[in-house]
Amino acid sequence: MTTSSMLKPTDRSKVKRRPQKGHYDRELIHQILDEALVIHVGFIANNQPFVIPMGYGRDGDCLYIHGTSASRMLKSLEQGIDVCVTATLLDGLVIARSLFHYSMNYRSVVLFGRATLLEDEAEKTQALKVLSEHMVPGSWEQARRPTAQEVKATKVLVFPIEEGSAKVSTGDPKDDASDYELPIWAGQIPLKITPGVPIPDSKLADGIAIPENLLKYHRGG
Repeated sequence: MTTSSMLKPTDRSKVKRRPQKGHYDRELIHQILDEALVIHVGFIANNQPFVIPMGYGRDGDCLYIHGTSASRMLKSLEQGIDVCVTATLLDGLVIARSLFHYSMNYRSVVLFGRATLLEDEAEKTQALKVLSEHMVPGSWEQARRPTAQEVKATKVLVFPIEEGSAKVSTGDPKDDASDYELPIWAGQIPLKITPGVPIPDSKLADGIAIPENLLKYHRGG
């Protein structure tokens, strides 16, 4: 069965504020998720709302999240409760002539659904590879891989990319017509993640070179 290139908007996923900035294209949603490093997972447990930042990885239309088997969040999610997952890339600050019109340029994703616990050891190991490669491409071949005991001690959940939307804001400030004559600078301050030079572990043995994938590390986009 061929997966649709678009997510179908629902009452809770349809962008209502500035709908012209809303997008439902899977490719765009995947691009944003692939470039971001952190998602925020929103859920309710014991009548208390929580929003937890998490690392993750994407494989097709699935997101993988993981943590210790004792994690309260993962214990809650594996019960099949409703979850909201968000990711945001901040691309710049928008400086207007009026403080009222200061804003930001960004790309974001909001997803809704329910997570499922992975119990098969082979599936968990593959998910851990996806998670590792999302953070640092090439790490699966570079570092020691998880042992069977480590895989067993790790809880992995899969979250479907089936309901949600992206929202993208770009361009110049939108000032009031009367403010364009003011002698005030306006424009954009671009922002991006810029990796620094890798810093060796204080206990690193002599003679170990920095791997090429770390020297050339970058986020796509």
